[in-house]
This record gives sequence, C-alpha cells and structure tokens, in this order.
Amino acid sequence: MGIIGWIIIGLIAGWLASMVMGRGGYGVVGDIIVGLVGALVGGFLVGLLMPGGFDIGTTGFWTSLLVAFIGAVVFIFLARTLTKGRTGL
Repeated sequence: MGIIGWIIIGLIAGWLASMVMGRGGYGVVGDIIVGLVGALVGGFLVGLLMPGGFDIGTTGFWTSLLVAFIGAVVFIFLARTLTKGRTGL
C-alpha cells in the first residue's frame, strides 16, 4: 500500500476513532497522525493475537481500516488516560 493509501486509512481511522471517543476530532493533521499511530498499535496488537503474525499493508482496505480504527481508539484512550488532569499551555 502506498503512502497515499496509508494517509487515507489514517485520516478515516483517526476521524472515526475521535468521533467514537468523543470530544471531537484533532483536526485533519491530528486525525491522520492518530490514525497512523493507531494503525501501528492495532497491527501490533493483532499481531500478538495471530499465530502467523499480521501485515496491515497486505490485508486489504477494509481490514486495514478496522485494525487502524481499533488501534486509534486504544491510542486515544491511553493518551487521554495518561494526560488526564493536565491542562494545555
């Protein structure tokens, strides 16, 4: 999957995850970053569960999107848990 495909999956997964988790999105760039990090987190988590491993780039658009979405939700949850109570500058 090319860089454009990763950006599209990252954008969609990050936007969906931020909407599901509440409090709105992080902007276009933030949603892409959350989605891409989520893809890495999701790929790692699914790879732990699958005996033969998991390659997010070869599984197709919908499977990659689902894994990236799940990873983005986990990533947002962890980020919000770790930064709970902190305020921005």
